[in-house]
Amino acid sequence: MKSDNTITALSRYYPTICITHKCNLNCTYCYQNHDEKRMSFETAKKVIDEIFNNIPPGFDSVEIDLIGGEPLLEFDLLKDIVQYTCSTPRKVKFLFYATTNGTVLDLEMKEWFAAHKNCFVLGLSLDGQKDTHDYNRSNSFDRIDIDFFRRHYPEQGIKMTLSEYSLSHLAENIKYCHSLGFPEIGGVNLAEGDFNWDSDEFIDVIITQLSDLVEFYVENDSLKLNQMFDKKLSMCDVKNSNVDKWCGIGTSTVFFDIDGRKYPCPFVTPMTFNKSALASIMKTDFEDASCFVDNDCCNDCYIYPICPTCYGANYLVNSTFKQRDKRRCRIHKLIALFVADLNAKLIIKTPDKFDDGTLLHTINAIKTIRELYLPEFDSLI
Repeated sequence: MKSDNTITALSRYYPTICITHKCNLNCTYCYQNHDEKRMSFETAKKVIDEIFNNIPPGFDSVEIDLIGGEPLLEFDLLKDIVQYTCSTPRKVKFLFYATTNGTVLDLEMKEWFAAHKNCFVLGLSLDGQKDTHDYNRSNSFDRIDIDFFRRHYPEQGIKMTLSEYSLSHLAENIKYCHSLGFPEIGGVNLAEGDFNWDSDEFIDVIITQLSDLVEFYVENDSLKLNQMFDKKLSMCDVKNSNVDKWCGIGTSTVFFDIDGRKYPCPFVTPMTFNKSALASIMKTDFEDASCFVDNDCCNDCYIYPICPTCYGANYLVNSTFKQRDKRRCRIHKLIALFVADLNAKLIIKTPDKFDDGTLLHTINAIKTIRELYLPEFDSLI
């Protein structure tokens, strides 16, 4: 085997291969259109060869993400792809990754994944405790062997997506996932699509949840912060004239559909967009960062450097990559306030965790974020 899971993310190429459109769940927030189509092994081999023959300059390792639908519905194809890739000498280190809903993971699969941990990482989508997960993800909680992921991939963490329902249970669900033995909640993402996350209803609910989580992470400061809180506030205080994309859409995060056709990322696919939209999207110069920068946000928003966005979701809502979904502005400002609160309390408790330069910029960012955004929420917090 030429691969191992010690490659660093700094210079890693992230191609994604969709091996099936089929999914056995119907999650409340899913934006994809699923069907019975699958990738053939012959197509998969061509895609693998194309990936390794066309690694962009500057990348010295590859992480290949096998996705669906639910990728484990095509377990035999998944195994064949790994075997083919590992049977041929490759010029760079590589690693396979897949996220599963965990519901079809049987004994044969468990034994195979346990035996291939040196080249394959299997992540789990789990939205928290049973009631929340069942509400979001088709009553599937009892079909998941959570202990398998905890034993074999303890450092991988889990992926969590927030729905309207789960927002009011955010703190207890994150605490629950940490209590399972996962030191990291790899992703805590607001559901994409037609959700107005800035509505008063959601703002009122999330304030209590974020406050609870701040106290939890201060008390348990050895845990890795979940994605919602793990933001480098110092970046907001450092003036940076370099305009860049938030992610590697079209460059480092390309996507290959079941027919082998190449698209810019796992969001921009035929499962999400129609042919007309895809034809327009594919005319984009993905090397040109200015095609993806919302100038209003970049020039006028203090938290722009730490405010997450999905360009595919922006296009789904606004038919352009440049314009961000402004229905998320209030909730991201509110999250920034609680991130500032958490950082202030961690600085008091564990100041040695911050180097001098980062500490100064973080303190400045805390002050500025409070000055800018606290008045808007002062009557609510």
